[in-house]
Amino acid sequence: MTNDLTPNNLPELAAKAIRHAFDLYQTRYGSITQRAGMRFAQRNWRGMQADARERLDLYKNVVDETVAQVNKLLGDRDTDTRIWAKTKVAYGALVAKLNLWELAETFFNSITRRIFATVGVNPQIEFVDTCSRIQPLQIVQPVYRARERAESTAALIERILTDYEFDVGYENLQRDAQAVAEQVDKHLMKTVASAGIDRTEMITSVLYRGKGAYLVGRFFSGSDQFPLVLALLNTPGGIVVDAVLLQENEVSILFSFTRSYFHVDAKRPAELVGFLKSIMPQKRIAELYISIGYNKHGKSELYCDLLQHLASSDEKFEIAEGEKGMVMEVFTMPDYDLVFKVIKDQFSSTKRTTREEVMAKYDLVFKHDRAGRLVDAQEFEHLEFDRSRFSGELLDRLESLAAKGVEVDENHVVIKHVYVERRVTPLDLYLHEVEKTRAQAAVVDYGRAIKDMAATNIFPGDMLLKNFGVTRHGRVVFYDYDELMLLSECNFRKIPQPRSHDEELSDEPWFAVSENDIFPEEFQNFLGLKDELKALFVEEHSDLFETDFWQQIQVRINAGRIIDIFPYERSRRLGQSGQQAASSKNKKPGVSSQ
Repeated sequence: MTNDLTPNNLPELAAKAIRHAFDLYQTRYGSITQRAGMRFAQRNWRGMQADARERLDLYKNVVDETVAQVNKLLGDRDTDTRIWAKTKVAYGALVAKLNLWELAETFFNSITRRIFATVGVNPQIEFVDTCSRIQPLQIVQPVYRARERAESTAALIERILTDYEFDVGYENLQRDAQAVAEQVDKHLMKTVASAGIDRTEMITSVLYRGKGAYLVGRFFSGSDQFPLVLALLNTPGGIVVDAVLLQENEVSILFSFTRSYFHVDAKRPAELVGFLKSIMPQKRIAELYISIGYNKHGKSELYCDLLQHLASSDEKFEIAEGEKGMVMEVFTMPDYDLVFKVIKDQFSSTKRTTREEVMAKYDLVFKHDRAGRLVDAQEFEHLEFDRSRFSGELLDRLESLAAKGVEVDENHVVIKHVYVERRVTPLDLYLHEVEKTRAQAAVVDYGRAIKDMAATNIFPGDMLLKNFGVTRHGRVVFYDYDELMLLSECNFRKIPQPRSHDEELSDEPWFAVSENDIFPEEFQNFLGLKDELKALFVEEHSDLFETDFWQQIQVRINAGRIIDIFPYERSRRLGQSGQQAASSKNKKPGVSSQ
């Protein structure tokens, strides 16, 4: 091959090498994803977790391998833009007819951005219109399976359930079909004039995540369309339908930016995303790609969404609402629901951490079970914006507090490294802005959020209200990761009794305290809740102030037990696997109703 290298054929060879690498990535990705059905059937939850971590590492590993290969192929011409411009054309022709063409173009961009450390975008060597271009596809069959009206709703649901093949049987198919049908019929009676289902369309692939398998679709009644999501669990007695979700908000929470990514065998991701968009119209295309595991292309879609917003809005970037962070400088636009977080050059003296440690915490959250409580952050590098889009106050703070990560000249602002997250309302502000019942609900969910994180081996470190936020669905989530740590690494202790009157009155601890020592009985002094809201929190979650609570969870984590955390309300759980079991399960430490 070396003897055949000439300046003329280098672009074609590089294009073929990158196309081969993309095919290799997709093969490996598909192999991991397709194991999910086997893990579910075997109830191998540890294996499912290992697969999730392996798949998250895969993209970077393949890109690293490909960059090394292309650098070797091109030699001292590896940054020749003329060669790369021709390589882009050749590669575009190689992937144009793929069902995964949009993912293939994103993969190419990952290679060039790694090699060139591109600031902003470079249309000469990057595909920049992927998000806006519609590629014609020859679809042999749709991504969903349709079924017409049946003699009863129960009969239709039973047929839907039997359409999917699992390596284990249902515990009681007829019972579950009837239970689902009752919920569907009640929903129809409340919402539409028609009393029956005319047609269902169910995605043919099962969506797996954690211990759950999800059958996702939609149904039509007259001129109305509704989501239809059946949540399955594999119990010792067989598969049961644990819940049925029939409202957009419920399905949106299932696909939330605070959840881990689904494992779903998607031959045509764009078509799958389009179907999901039809039942969750408020979701970004980017969020849907991310939710089904294609987070790198989801980032590309997110960047396109940002550019489109900038083109249609006159608003400026400004400092985000809420108390200023000690580690991050956070900014947003008033009419946009994303926030941008840049690591400061220096931290407050009370923060004993480094830039590298903060980045490691975000990487931990990326690869960990987020349990519906940790906000997913997308990491970007070398973003370029017009200087005019930044408020003067924000520019002053960025230049004085984050100069290492930001470059500002007369015309542009370059953000070298930034985390982009969905914007939520800081919990401390939320409690002052909403009426009493919503504030009370948020305080109760605040405690549940802490317990859900604990159940997945996460200790937030700093439990102040300002580090939590409230989503548009009213759910409390956590977004400040600089002091986050694995719960299993904490040492939960009771405060020793003072040995003298002087020790009791001392402002300083009279006992030795190690780095990971945690004293739960002190928590309520630092939460920031007052009066009725504090009393409500103590009433609902007094166990959080007990050392035994945390140590019991550690025992279960160290024993390898995976605690159930359901991405839907307890009221949506069905029959024997549902409401009765939920009431007993939820008494266990760390398990919430969602």
